[in-house]
Amino acid sequence: MKKPLQDLSPTPSSSFFARRGLIAALAATPVLPALAQFRVEVSGVGVTQLPIAIAPFRGEESSPQKISAIVLADLERSGQFRGVDASGQSLDEGSRPDLSLWRQRTADSLAVGSVTRLADGRFDVRFRLWDVVRGQDLGGQSYTVPQGDLRLASHRIADYIYEKLTGEKGIFSTRIAYVTKGGSRYTLWVADADGENAQAALASPEPIISPSWSSNGSQLAYVSFESRKPVVYVHNVASGQRRLVANFRGSNSAPAWAPDGGTLAVTLSRDGGSQLYTISSSGGEPRRLTQSNSIDTEPVYSADGSTIYFVSDRGGAPQIYKMGASGGNPTRVTFSGTYNISPSVSGDGRWLAYISRVGGGFKLHVMELATGNVQAITDTTADENPSFAPNSKLIVYATKLQGREALMTTTLDGKIKARLAGQAGDIREPDWGPFQKQ
Repeated sequence: MKKPLQDLSPTPSSSFFARRGLIAALAATPVLPALAQFRVEVSGVGVTQLPIAIAPFRGEESSPQKISAIVLADLERSGQFRGVDASGQSLDEGSRPDLSLWRQRTADSLAVGSVTRLADGRFDVRFRLWDVVRGQDLGGQSYTVPQGDLRLASHRIADYIYEKLTGEKGIFSTRIAYVTKGGSRYTLWVADADGENAQAALASPEPIISPSWSSNGSQLAYVSFESRKPVVYVHNVASGQRRLVANFRGSNSAPAWAPDGGTLAVTLSRDGGSQLYTISSSGGEPRRLTQSNSIDTEPVYSADGSTIYFVSDRGGAPQIYKMGASGGNPTRVTFSGTYNISPSVSGDGRWLAYISRVGGGFKLHVMELATGNVQAITDTTADENPSFAPNSKLIVYATKLQGREALMTTTLDGKIKARLAGQAGDIREPDWGPFQKQ
């Protein structure tokens, strides 16, 4: 795990310091090679889960991707659904299912479909959703996609089902960014929300930290040490082109996008200690936001862009504060616990996720901002870098599970968790991207 150079606390988790750029010890840590492909393992039981059957899609036995399995895994990972046995049935989107049979199997809803390889090599994917209880056809969709987009089509089917049955937008076709360290090589990955289909955006022999998605999902800001110091870049995900944004004297770190997509909040030490600034995403002269003798870092914007949450040790130990996006007098937000770092604010503005030191370990906590009520939602003790899904219903975070680095997702109550991590390697710094345009 990351080690702070300034030893305010002998901890395995040091996002507070790493995002200041003080992670030289990271480069010396030997780890096993990281795996780009993840396996989803869902655990836990929610209070209310909708029972759904996803019948095997006609033709998927000869498809490179098992559409029905991907859709079911997505829905189960959300914590809102429980899979019902759908074996032994041969159905497609044109079938009129025997709904009494599915009621006997305790399913409230049923998805059926087909996947067909076309002459040009593309695949025709179709599905239909049924309300088993009411006997209603809830509609369906079709996609014609190249082989490489079969998983994306599956995720969009899961999004459709999720929205039809919950009334809220699904997040399965969104993307996550994360960093791995394999040997002496660091890689910034962009992957599907289930961790699969990972594509390398950047590889470097020097550390890469703090990836942050722009509000439209087209760009990633991150910190690279390739110049032997922390420098902020912005990377175009589609083209792979990047531009230098902040390379001032001292440390340049912790980029966070404003919702306008044209501004970044960053932590700079150009004028002495680590302080918060804003800077155009194209670069230029930064504007200072905080004026303190303490360490101010890890800024994040509220969804409406009016507020910045950040970490400061101005009270003697790291705590989370907030202030107006243009600066002003900060207000302390966290009061339970003596060491709180890595804030993430939900898109609906209701929740703050962060990491708190508890008995020498580091655990993911969620605060309801309106009431200040706080709940620890993990059993692990090396949690890092929480990031909300764009529908505010799930959190992705890094941790260590059974002795291995892992990426996890969890519901806000901690009752449904999914492990996204590979079998070996140092996997960290997740950030959940925004909704994708269809």
